[in-house]
Amino acid sequence: MFKQISTLLTGLTIGICCQAQGTFPQNGAYDERPGRYAFTNATIVVDSKTTITAGTMLIENGIIREVSKQVKIPAGTVVVDLKGKYIYPSLIDLDSDYGLPEVKRERAAGGRQTPQIESNKKGAFGWNQAVQPETDASLLFTPDAKKAEDLRKNGFGTVLIHAHDGIVRGNGALVTLTDEPANKALLNKKASAHFSFSKGSSSQTYPSSTMGVVALLRQNYYDADWYSKAADKETNLSLEAFNQIKSLPSFFETNDKYSIMRADKVGDEFGIQYIIRGGGDEYQRIKEIKATKATLILPLQFPDAYDVSDPWDADVISMSQLKHWELAPKNTSEVAKADIPFALTTSGLKNKADFWKNLKTAIEYGLSKERALEALTTLPASLIKAEGQVGSLKAGLLANFIITSGDLFGKDNVIYENWIQGKKFVLAPINAPDIRGTYSLSLNNQPAGKIQITGSPEKPEYKIVIQDSIKITPKAILSNELLTLTYQNKPSGTVRLTGWLTGTGLAGEGVLPDGSTISWTAILSEKFQQIAVKDSTNTKLKGTGPVVYPFVGFGNEELPKSETVLFKNATVWTNEKEGILQNSDVIVQNGKITKIGKGLAAPAGARTVDGTGKHLTSGIIDEHSHIALFTINEGGQSSSAEVRMSDVINPDDINIYRQLAGGVTASHLLHGSANSIGGQSALIKLKWGASQSEMLLPEVKTIKFALGENVKQSNWGDIVRTRFPQTRMGVEQVYFDHFIRAKEYSNAWKKYNAASKKQPGMAPRRDIELDALAEILDNERFITCHSYVQSEINMLMHVADSLKFRINTFTHILEGYKLADGMAKRGIGGSTFADWWAYKMEVKEAIPYNAALMYHEGVTVAINSDDAEMARRLNQEAAKTVEYGGVPEEDAWKMVTLNPAKLLHVDQRMGSIKAGKDADLVLWNANPLSVYARPEFTMVEGTVYFDRKMDEEKQKSMAVERERLIQKMLGDKAEGKPTQKPQATQPRMWHCEDIVGVHTEHEGAK
Repeated sequence: MFKQISTLLTGLTIGICCQAQGTFPQNGAYDERPGRYAFTNATIVVDSKTTITAGTMLIENGIIREVSKQVKIPAGTVVVDLKGKYIYPSLIDLDSDYGLPEVKRERAAGGRQTPQIESNKKGAFGWNQAVQPETDASLLFTPDAKKAEDLRKNGFGTVLIHAHDGIVRGNGALVTLTDEPANKALLNKKASAHFSFSKGSSSQTYPSSTMGVVALLRQNYYDADWYSKAADKETNLSLEAFNQIKSLPSFFETNDKYSIMRADKVGDEFGIQYIIRGGGDEYQRIKEIKATKATLILPLQFPDAYDVSDPWDADVISMSQLKHWELAPKNTSEVAKADIPFALTTSGLKNKADFWKNLKTAIEYGLSKERALEALTTLPASLIKAEGQVGSLKAGLLANFIITSGDLFGKDNVIYENWIQGKKFVLAPINAPDIRGTYSLSLNNQPAGKIQITGSPEKPEYKIVIQDSIKITPKAILSNELLTLTYQNKPSGTVRLTGWLTGTGLAGEGVLPDGSTISWTAILSEKFQQIAVKDSTNTKLKGTGPVVYPFVGFGNEELPKSETVLFKNATVWTNEKEGILQNSDVIVQNGKITKIGKGLAAPAGARTVDGTGKHLTSGIIDEHSHIALFTINEGGQSSSAEVRMSDVINPDDINIYRQLAGGVTASHLLHGSANSIGGQSALIKLKWGASQSEMLLPEVKTIKFALGENVKQSNWGDIVRTRFPQTRMGVEQVYFDHFIRAKEYSNAWKKYNAASKKQPGMAPRRDIELDALAEILDNERFITCHSYVQSEINMLMHVADSLKFRINTFTHILEGYKLADGMAKRGIGGSTFADWWAYKMEVKEAIPYNAALMYHEGVTVAINSDDAEMARRLNQEAAKTVEYGGVPEEDAWKMVTLNPAKLLHVDQRMGSIKAGKDADLVLWNANPLSVYARPEFTMVEGTVYFDRKMDEEKQKSMAVERERLIQKMLGDKAEGKPTQKPQATQPRMWHCEDIVGVHTEHEGAK
């Protein structure tokens, strides 16, 4: 007897020791049972690669103890027979706000608002409200019973939570979806670091653009590194927190394909491989996405079909919207096919119940079940270094698992139970009685029709048939073998029946509309016959149209390739000393011009183009453009030298294609004119369908400055009169202040670099704004200055003379004719409009002879557009200088080709037809300065990106594709699928003064 008691006490002691130790007292008797369960005869899916049939899983105290075919089950274990059932690991979501306070964003009022220059956050934190590395999700976490239940119903057991607020969002926490207190649900209080391109709830003016967000984030990384090493420094709790989280797995939230590449670019600069949450359009740039080497978190958001019943409504839907509707469900399979690792998330779904519907749709479009399971279990666990806790069914891991009726991804699969940390949550009755069939209904022993019960055992569907023709769908509740039915018996009222299962069917009592009670029976007359439904997740994959590059109207199914071309017998405008050559030939090979002459033989494999009666020129270069950008102004500060237009290039802008059709082959993308010192410009080649990096010429280093009304903002109203400067005198002071500081900054770095070769010391703080200005002082970066009025232009030239830096180009320069001699003396170019005037007070003294007068003074003159529409006819704008001022035709043509190349310091490779230069060529049907001239085709680096004949074919094929998609949408509507009302999206044509710092729709092509 003593031995038995001793053994019992020993077992209890071991059980107690095996349980997690806690500090919380309990109100009542302690339950020290070990929670030991053995699940037998189940198909156990350990992970996406390992499945055990007829296996057993033993759990104890919330931990998996053993999983195999043969498990020794200890005495006292609760045994659950799961024959015919499946066990899977509970799912993991890495992008959740579960249990966190709602982020409250101030609703922006209409019109201009008083700028908030400084942070409103109290305490010794960083200077910008949108940077919040000190936010700790574990301190904000409070379990939310309703949200936890919704997630558990979908099979989730663990989520990574973080505050979805700001650019730097602090650390995330890993929690389970148990209904226990927070201290038991919290698995890892510092599991991850989080970033985004969204300011969130910050009301601070800076940053006001995506490029400003990038600059702020970059500067924060540099500041954190400096802060970790500097001895004499301020106290900055934000930088301290940033240094604590930057070694954690870093997650970056984005909303589209180009933001993924933008985030990766930031990560590459600082040696960080972000895990990036995408927007569901990755398939549109899959090659570039793969090149980032990032692991993705993919949402399962698929747009509803548009209601295109009305042809006028249908006409406002763009081609990209139509195609994305069809191709969005294919996104995950395309990412998988490219062998890009990814996890899946419920984030972004308005209704979490749509998760499984959308996931099964993705499987129908080609996503394998194995990759789907991996994306919800093992891969997310490994990303947050939690594979020793969750993500699979291995000994030692948390007992987080789900019990299902069959294949988790099967059409009729039911998730019965979700166990979290060894605690059972019932989602559907695991042994629900199968009452399906046809029953003969009697009321008070009188025949009253039939009851037909279909559906599944877990979710039966009911019909009451009266007199073989009247069918009623009653409201039904089946619980614990008790059934309640209510239905309308018109016109008398509602019949209420309550009954129970009998050996032959159903029986019970009820109440009629008049209040009288009745007895009723339903005798099974015909068993339910299961109709074999083919699992749609295993059927033939759904077909779709092709992806085009870029993903808009006029996109290419296949990207054009560089060709070897012989142009024969054309009038060649060389822009060189040879001038205009009649009846000449030009050979293009490997993207370069190789030969110019007469009677040239075609190289092997060359395409010969007959240029008889046509004119061959170098491509037009637009020196001042705002196309192909997601935003153009960072207006939060009077200097934004730290921002880069290369961070916001939009290759999908239809204006690229339209301008190719006008003979433009390169565009200089400028920051707007919101600030005295604007952002770093970008020169791109108009390679339609190419990626951002393939379009960009990174060696061109320019920057936008601005003078005039836009920068001082003093005419914006009293409410905005906060930001310095507010006068033209203040603008001058901005330049003096910034360049004096830049000179001191540059000298400090030069001194440090020289000294560090002998003895390493503490480096100065890196300032990316002053970096750009220091490059100007070192003649490595060149200024393009927005300008109108003579007095201001003279002012800036004086500042430059005083501080020993050079102004490269005055753009607009509509009063250039008043001071052309001073510009020529200093070697300053002028990039102007041909004949714009009187569109605001600053330009009231503009004249159409401006370009010619500057030209005659020896200024290098370019004609620019600053307008997406005008850029399509820059050849005609150049021709106006012949009319206004008598500029020779050849020199007029140089104003849109060679001269802008000189101003951009790329004339060694662009701007003229010369052997060795880039084959950026346009074949015109007439003299390019004629109003009747139009390009036959436009070539960039030997690749034809616009061909007039092919354009006609594209228009035809687009019409066919458009109608195919519209008919497909109409089919969806006819089948009763949800639809959405078409909403017109207007393409944004940016101009200098636009200060809208948001991601804008740039498509416009139908």
